[in-house]
Amino acid sequence: MNAEQWVQCAKCKKILFRNDFERALKVCSHCGHHHRLRARERIALTADPDTFVETDTDLVADNPLDFPDYPDKLAKGWQTTGEQEAILTGKAQIGGVPVVLGVMDFAFMGGSMGSVVGEKVTRCFERAVDERLPVVMFCASGGARMQEGLISLMQMAKTTAAVSRHHRAHLPYLAVFTDPTMAGVLASFASLADVILAEPGALVGFAGQRVAAQASVGKTPPNFQTAEFQYEHGMIDLIVPRRQVRPTLVYLLEMFQS
Repeated sequence: MNAEQWVQCAKCKKILFRNDFERALKVCSHCGHHHRLRARERIALTADPDTFVETDTDLVADNPLDFPDYPDKLAKGWQTTGEQEAILTGKAQIGGVPVVLGVMDFAFMGGSMGSVVGEKVTRCFERAVDERLPVVMFCASGGARMQEGLISLMQMAKTTAAVSRHHRAHLPYLAVFTDPTMAGVLASFASLADVILAEPGALVGFAGQRVAAQASVGKTPPNFQTAEFQYEHGMIDLIVPRRQVRPTLVYLLEMFQS
């Protein structure tokens, strides 16, 4: 038996036939767990065929604080993902509607937001204002990039200001929370969308689960810091299974366009 033909579900541990798993868009057929997608996989599922044009490919992270081993971690991220950073940005069409698209990749240093990620997100919204386009952002991040210290935290204010300018231009911004959407990304541009969608079971919160549990009074709910918990408390507008994300985005974009 060829081991490459099979994959184990990360949640229920069932063994799945890889071809079926891929056809199901990496959603477990037994428990419905949504496994993480790479950025280009997400783009292929979301954008109209052959319409995505990547932008800002020349932006590459430096080591402004001379943080030990940071260049090695960046190199590992490049080798693991084939990408230069934790987000891909560009212009595309979704259901025939032109958009500025940003897709984060958790496989690159946990989708952490450093100076380059913050700059690329900011340029997304600036470009969208200049060209009068909506923004669609897929979020997947563990938070700020600790190797860049205060510079990474500054990206929260920077991206928030960019979203504010986009809002003042009366242009729509749609965000999709995927697993995980945490910390500085959640507390900045991710939560400012006009409509927030989330995939089922996605981890969504500010502090890590262990830190939040230690800081809370009493026992946390079983579904604490999940998309379902945030939906129940009004932070998320709709939980959408992966196969329905694109049709839902098409519907929303057409609605805003009209």
